Amino acid sequence: MTTKAFDAIIIGAGQAGPPLAGRLTAAGMSVALIERKLVGGTCVNTGCMPTKTMVASAYAAHLARRAADYGVTLSGPVGVDYARIKARKDKVTIDARTNLETWIAGMDKCTLYRGHARFESANTVRVGDDLLTAEKIFLNTGGRASVPDLPGIHDIDYLTNSSMMDLDVLPRHLIVVGGSYISLEFAQMFRRFGSEVTVIEKSPRLTGREDEDVSAAILSILENEGITVHVGADDIAFARQGQDIAVTFSAGKPPAVGSHVLLALGRTPNTDDLGLERAGVEVDKRGFVSVDDQLRSSVPGIWAMGDCNGRGAFT
Repeated sequence: MTTKAFDAIIIGAGQAGPPLAGRLTAAGMSVALIERKLVGGTCVNTGCMPTKTMVASAYAAHLARRAADYGVTLSGPVGVDYARIKARKDKVTIDARTNLETWIAGMDKCTLYRGHARFESANTVRVGDDLLTAEKIFLNTGGRASVPDLPGIHDIDYLTNSSMMDLDVLPRHLIVVGGSYISLEFAQMFRRFGSEVTVIEKSPRLTGREDEDVSAAILSILENEGITVHVGADDIAFARQGQDIAVTFSAGKPPAVGSHVLLALGRTPNTDDLGLERAGVEVDKRGFVSVDDQLRSSVPGIWAMGDCNGRGAFT
């Protein structure tokens, strides 16, 4: 067991961690940057960049189908090669991650640790066999898809926003459970790729955080593109039906039966296995680190940035 002292420790190399490391090292500070999985976090690997790359492909297909509206004639039907769409997305992601890793490697006084970080105390973090100490510790651990314990959920193979990025086949019928921005982005995207799509939302309208006229406009757009939408789903449950999955959503109504199910039911912060209790860091009932307007936690010298503090998950 070795102990190493730094001026600052950053747990998580997502959207906030590497830029902060760059600023701190430029100011002459020594920094330990810890990442347990993929440098770049959600945005680079499973969120913003890969999904927007696929959205661009979906929009190209959508625009091609409307070519005649712009006075453009196509010589044949519009085809979608999902394997090439995924390959393009993968290249964008890998290139972005590689460039970020190269940038980090070139930072003077920044040491990148690969592994899971856990607090030993308010100023000490363990990563594998290493103990790291610093007077300043920054949390940038991000979040993951929430998976509520709905009836039958453990009897099916479901997808999340992350596992959707690894999907190698175009779903015949994608059932999206959830009605927020993540679910609707995937719904429209895969409808434009050619999948049949059904959206199931427990609230009385889509995008419940938006004004009602915005929700109504979104619903109209999706339905006009051929997406089936069910709101007010008060009894969601899952069951295998041969090779398909049946999703019941309201008593007395027939289930939606599809080839794939995507769960988009909110986000859970990656704070449950950090040993925050050893450092005395307070979290709310959902596990988000409680911070003030300067991102300071309940413990002096510890800050929380990005999705793990629940202050908004948009970039």
